[in-house]
Amino acid sequence: MNGAYISAIAALAGSGIGAIASFATTWLSQDAQERARRVAQRAARREHVYGEFIEEASKLFTDALTHELEDPSKFVRLYALVGRLRLLAPADVIASAEQVMQHIVETYYLPNRDFSNPQDRPRDDIDVLRGFSEACREDLGV
Repeated sequence: MNGAYISAIAALAGSGIGAIASFATTWLSQDAQERARRVAQRAARREHVYGEFIEEASKLFTDALTHELEDPSKFVRLYALVGRLRLLAPADVIASAEQVMQHIVETYYLPNRDFSNPQDRPRDDIDVLRGFSEACREDLGV
């Protein structure tokens, strides 16, 4: 075989290997970027649902402190948010959300508080969302 042929074949093989390496590097980089984007998007979606749950639970808990449960449909949005959490969140966050919901239901059946009376002022049990918030922070890595 002629030396010129060997040189040409070696040059073509080198070019082919370089092209394959370039393609593989580009593909791996884009795949890693896409994976990071999906992870960040999922975290943002969970953070949004966590915020909605905190907002709705806060409203219901405040209502439970001063009112009786006259209309159970007040819980529809909170139950829906727990359902959304079951799709997105880890088990410890869901368990915390269910505890918050249970605490709110139980609070509705307690006597109403009169916050003008010093004996009815908030106590340590008033922060029903602490456990849920801490579970969310742990999940989001904050």
